[in-house]
Amino acid sequence: MKLLKIGISIFTMLILFSANAQKNESKKPNIIVVLADDVGVGDISKYRRLHSPKIIVETPNIDKLAEGGMMFTNAHAPASLCATSRYSIMTGNYNFRSPLPWGVWSGYAPGVFTNETLTLGRLMQKADYNTAFIGKWHLGTRFKDKTNPEKLYELKRGKALNLNVDITSIADGGPMQNGFDYSFTLPSGIQNEPYSAYENDKWFPLHEKSLIGLIDAAYCNRLGFELDKKEGLGDSMWNPSEIGPLIANKAVNYIKGNANKNKPFFMYYCSQAVHTPHTAPEELDGIKVRGTTPSKHLDMVKELDIQMKMMIDELKAQGIYENTVFIFTSDNGGLHTDGDTWNARHEPSDIYRGCKNDPYEGGSRVPFIVSWPGKVKAATKANQPVLGTDILATIASISGVNLESNQALDSYNLVPVLEQPKKAKTRPFVIIQGGSGKEGMIVKDGWKLIIQFEKKDKTDKTRTPIALFDLKNNIWEHEELNQINNSKYKKKVTSLLKLYNETRDNGIATRKNI
Repeated sequence: MKLLKIGISIFTMLILFSANAQKNESKKPNIIVVLADDVGVGDISKYRRLHSPKIIVETPNIDKLAEGGMMFTNAHAPASLCATSRYSIMTGNYNFRSPLPWGVWSGYAPGVFTNETLTLGRLMQKADYNTAFIGKWHLGTRFKDKTNPEKLYELKRGKALNLNVDITSIADGGPMQNGFDYSFTLPSGIQNEPYSAYENDKWFPLHEKSLIGLIDAAYCNRLGFELDKKEGLGDSMWNPSEIGPLIANKAVNYIKGNANKNKPFFMYYCSQAVHTPHTAPEELDGIKVRGTTPSKHLDMVKELDIQMKMMIDELKAQGIYENTVFIFTSDNGGLHTDGDTWNARHEPSDIYRGCKNDPYEGGSRVPFIVSWPGKVKAATKANQPVLGTDILATIASISGVNLESNQALDSYNLVPVLEQPKKAKTRPFVIIQGGSGKEGMIVKDGWKLIIQFEKKDKTDKTRTPIALFDLKNNIWEHEELNQINNSKYKKKVTSLLKLYNETRDNGIATRKNI
């Protein structure tokens, strides 16, 4: 009888173990998307090693992420500038589908999303995930008007100070209005007004003595850095060197608080690194940062890598790293180097021409890494062309959400590539937007056409092809090999321009199966 009871007990345990194993196996993975700020492929040592043995600053934690998953070697940001690129990543749409398709937006600008716009947050809410946004928003936020609290403040452009705005809370247009259950938000990152942080739409005082005050050039000079953009209202204890540690710890705490809950979580983490002002912290996670590399810019690269370490360490501590999809990329190509970075011979754009805000490869080439233990084979590379827009369709597939025909029009599901990197195909052509110079780029079959737009780009008559490069043989885009005026390639220019115009002006969706 005793042996029978033991046998029944073991059998029961096996059933429970099997049930739990099946439950864990079928559980949707947590998903973390990390968007670095102004990081080029040359800033990540794993990418830099593809072309050069000389590494100035190592990024061991991001490298390990790549070594444990898939590294895309032909990845681009949707645009060579921040805000426009962030719109495309958030919606899966090309920039020209935005109501504000150009430029960089103020923290007081109207938002670019309607209540019907599918965003990363709304998608993952639909998938029954807990959702969080942490970091730089830069997609427009609205605040109340001090002179009339019933109205939203209207942005004053130019040199005029925006002083009649109540920055004690976000009234509209922020993450919480666009699909995120929790948010810790910097409306304009560390570089522009308002110089303040918000937790769940409420002003988050940085110190006990914090008040709302004016952040001007003199204030910044006293702290030892230059004001990057405009003077404006903010936290009276504002110090950009403290922001990276703050948001990194918010991310760690979010992981800790949402691990192993009934619902999986989705976190969209938008780092402040490596945008100017380059003010790295003294240390982060017990590791000294400031002054440990050849330049302030490279200090920020090191800080970014430590931020990734902190999140990965917490995932492992909570026992959920194996069931978490981790995507790492950047909003645009790397920065034009400062003197110290240049003297150290660090190349943010790696071998590519140009940098942030340029129409050349260096303006949009970015790292793109996907880690998914047990699902994505470790240490794999994929050379298919991918864009930041593809994040939305990819996580929709992973989380089991079907996209409607009018959603994420330019987002390709990368799961087939993750499963079979050598066989799967992505988009037949790529459209990328340049920067403030108003250029557009289309790349098909290795041929890249750069198109110059007039100030008011309304029809195909306002677009002029200015460069044609054969990237298969001229990845560096050497100007002497610009074929735009070569009669031999006139048909190539005409066909690429036609494809661009048709895609843009006819509203054609480019996502497969639409």
